[in-house]
Amino acid sequence: MKRMKELIVLLNKAAYAYYQQDKEIMSDHEYDILYDELLQLEKQTNTVLANSPTQKVGYTVISNLTKIRHDVPILSLDKTKEIDKLKSFLGEQKGILSWKLDGLTIVLTYQNGELVQAVTRGNGTIGEDVTHNAKVFQNVPLKISYTGELVIRGEGIITFSEFKKINESLEEGESYKNPRNLCSGSVRQLNSEIAAKRNILFYAFTLAKADNIDFNDSKLSQMDWLKKIGFTVVEHNEVTADTIENAVLNFQKNVVQNDFASDGLVLTYDSISYSDSLGTTSKFPKDSIAFKWADEIAETTLLNVIWNTSRTGLMNPIAVFEPVELEGSTVSRASVHNVSILEELQLGIGDKIKVYKANMIIPQIAENLTKKNNIEIPKQCFVCGGETEIRTLKDGKALYCTNPNCQAQQIRSLSHFVSRDAMNIEGLSEETLKKFVEKEFVKNYTDIFNLEQYQNDIENMEGFGKRSYQKLINSIQKAKEVPLAHFIYALGINHVGLSNAKLLCKNFKYDLEEIQKAAEEDIVAIDGFGEIIAHSIYQYFHNEKDMELLQKVLQYITFIPPEITEDTEKLHLNGMSFVITGDLEQFENRKELQKKIEHFGGKVTGSVTKKTVCLINNDTTSNSSKNKKAKELDIPILNEYEFIEKYMKEM
Repeated sequence: MKRMKELIVLLNKAAYAYYQQDKEIMSDHEYDILYDELLQLEKQTNTVLANSPTQKVGYTVISNLTKIRHDVPILSLDKTKEIDKLKSFLGEQKGILSWKLDGLTIVLTYQNGELVQAVTRGNGTIGEDVTHNAKVFQNVPLKISYTGELVIRGEGIITFSEFKKINESLEEGESYKNPRNLCSGSVRQLNSEIAAKRNILFYAFTLAKADNIDFNDSKLSQMDWLKKIGFTVVEHNEVTADTIENAVLNFQKNVVQNDFASDGLVLTYDSISYSDSLGTTSKFPKDSIAFKWADEIAETTLLNVIWNTSRTGLMNPIAVFEPVELEGSTVSRASVHNVSILEELQLGIGDKIKVYKANMIIPQIAENLTKKNNIEIPKQCFVCGGETEIRTLKDGKALYCTNPNCQAQQIRSLSHFVSRDAMNIEGLSEETLKKFVEKEFVKNYTDIFNLEQYQNDIENMEGFGKRSYQKLINSIQKAKEVPLAHFIYALGINHVGLSNAKLLCKNFKYDLEEIQKAAEEDIVAIDGFGEIIAHSIYQYFHNEKDMELLQKVLQYITFIPPEITEDTEKLHLNGMSFVITGDLEQFENRKELQKKIEHFGGKVTGSVTKKTVCLINNDTTSNSSKNKKAKELDIPILNEYEFIEKYMKEM
C-alpha cells in the first residue's frame, strides 16, 4: 500500500509536468515501468485509490445534492477543556486519543469492494449525497479488497498550503475565509471537476460497520485494518489515565506545525463492547469526548461601539472591531453588556483589545490594552431620538431609552408577545412585525387579533400570499386559547419570566382578577419573589395604559384551565427551588425536567442562591460558574440520576 501511494504521487507529478508544463522529469520508458508496477499492485491488493493514474475517471455534473437519511444518527461530542476530566472519563479503560480535524464529516459506504455512496454529516440525521465528489478525493479508495458491506466515518479536509494556493487563484471577493469553509464548499459542488482540483483529503476516524471480521474487541485493531486496506486514518495514540496528560501535551506541541486545521482532540474508549454497552444521550455518544484547547484569544482594534435598544428600553452596548478568526469563524462584534463593564474596560475608539469566545460560542472582550476611554454615553436613543438615562441595577449601571413609544421597544415587545413560550403565534417574525408597524396595521399587541381587516394588503405584501396569510390567521386564532401563565409572560412585565409567571398564577389560584388586586406585600410573600419582582408586577397592573390594553385584549382571549393536582402528597416538591444546568440524558431537555419538577410542586430558577435545594448538573466536577456558586454556598450538586433517586422516585 505504501509503495502504491509513492507510485501515484510520482506518476501524477510526471504527468503534470509533461502535460501542463511541457517538460519531462522521467522518460516514457521509465514512466511505463512504474505505471505497470502500480497496475500490478492494484490487481494484487484489489485496491484502487481515487487519484490513481490507472483510473480515467470522468467528471460528473449533477443538478442537485440528494438528501440522505443516515442509518445511525451522527451525534456531536460532549466537550471539555480539562485534562482531569479526560482522566476521569477513562478511569481504568484504555483509550484512543486523536486529532479532532476541522473539516467536513463524511460517511463512506462500500459494497462488494466498491465505493457506492458518500454522504455528508448534515444535521446528524440527514446529510447530502456527495458520492460524485468523493470519487475524486486525493486518497479515497474506489475499490478495496474487502467485499462485505463497509461503512466508515471520516473527515474531508483541505490543507493550509492547498488552501493558500487555491485562494490565491480565485478572483477578488471569491476567496474563502478558512480551509473548513473551502472544503465544505468544494465537497458540495455539483460539478466534480471543481472538487477534483481542490485536492481534498479524507481521514478515516470511525469504523461504523464491517461484517464478519474479528477485531479482538479493539478500535485500535479496526484502525490498523482500515490502514491496511487502503484508507488514510487520523493520527492517533493509545492512552491510559496515567499517560493521557503527556499525550495531550505532545499533540499540542504539533498544532502550529500541522498543515491541517484542528479544533482539539477526540478521546474514545478502545474496547468496542464497552463502548456499545454505554449507548448515547439525546445529543452525545457516551464512549467519546472532545478535548478543546484553552480559549483562543485574538488581538484586534476597536472601531466603534453601537447601542441596541431592547423591548424594555435597555440599550445594550456592542463593541465593533476589526474582524478576527476565533474558533473557526470570523468575529467582528461582542456584547459589552452594560455601562459599568464599558467603563471598567475603559474602551475607546482605536483601542487595541483582546477578544475570545466564551465557551467557544459567545464573543467577549478579554482585555483592553490601550484604554483610551473616549466612548461617550449617548444622550438620545439612536432609534427614536428619545432621551436616555442611566439606571443602577443589581448587575451594575445600565442605559435606558425613556421614550415608551420607541419603535425598537415596540417591535421587540411585540416579538416577545408572539414568541413560543408566550402566545406562540407562528408567522410573525420580527421583520414581519416591523412591516406591520410601519404600515400601521399594528400599534400594540391587541391589534394582532384584528389583522383580518388588512387581508388584501397583507396578501399583496412581498413574501406573503393567500396561503401565508391564512396560515398566520389560523395561528392567531389558535393563540386565543392560552394558559394564564404564558399570557402573563407574554405581557413582558419586567423581571417576570415564564417560571415566575407560573408561580404567580399558582399562588393566586389562576385568577387574573386576584393578581390584579394583589398588594406588593402579597406578591413578595410568594416564595422566591423579591421586592423588585413584586414591585414590577404591582406597577404593571396599576398602570392605566397597560390596563386599558389588557381589558381590550381580554375580549379575544380564553384562558386554558390548569391541571391542578388535588392530592397534596403528590406535591412533595412544594416550596423547593432547583437549578438545572448542562445536558440531560433521562429527559429530552431542561424544559422537560422543569415541567416535571413544577408538576410536583417545585420550581426551577436560573441562578443558584441560598434558597436553592440543589443544583442539577451531570458534570458535577466542572468549574462552571453555577458549580462554583453552589460550592461557595454549600448547595449540593447532584447529577440527574442522584436527583431522581432522591427527589423524584414518585415519577
